[in-house]
Amino acid sequence: MSLGARQIEEAGIPTVVIGSARDIVEECGVPRFVFVDFPLGNPCGKPDEVAMQHSIVGLALDSLEKAFAPRTTVQAPVRWDDVDPDGWRERFMHVGDDNRQLLADAGAERKRLQEEIRQRDTSTEPDREG
Repeated sequence: MSLGARQIEEAGIPTVVIGSARDIVEECGVPRFVFVDFPLGNPCGKPDEVAMQHSIVGLALDSLEKAFAPRTTVQAPVRWDDVDPDGWRERFMHVGDDNRQLLADAGAERKRLQEEIRQRDTSTEPDREG
């Protein structure tokens, strides 16, 4: 993403990267970066937290307008969890005896749903031989 943003900038199109891997993104030298201290894969906030997502995207749009120095980093003033702001680091991607079966069951359910969707999609495709 970071290298792509640099290429787009060279073509004259302003960019802003929203992300969590601060060290990697800053090392690539993107022109504008909104750092969000969240688990990877969640740069715009928690799922279904629309107000949080709007605030992060708004901050990114503001940085397009206001960042005049190259390689500007803005830290989003949001927390993953107000009660335990850094607790997600201990729990993120945790697999242990306390959740192994729950995760296995969720994975099996996801595979079942994907197969169901695949079966439905192949059964509704138009006949191409006619």
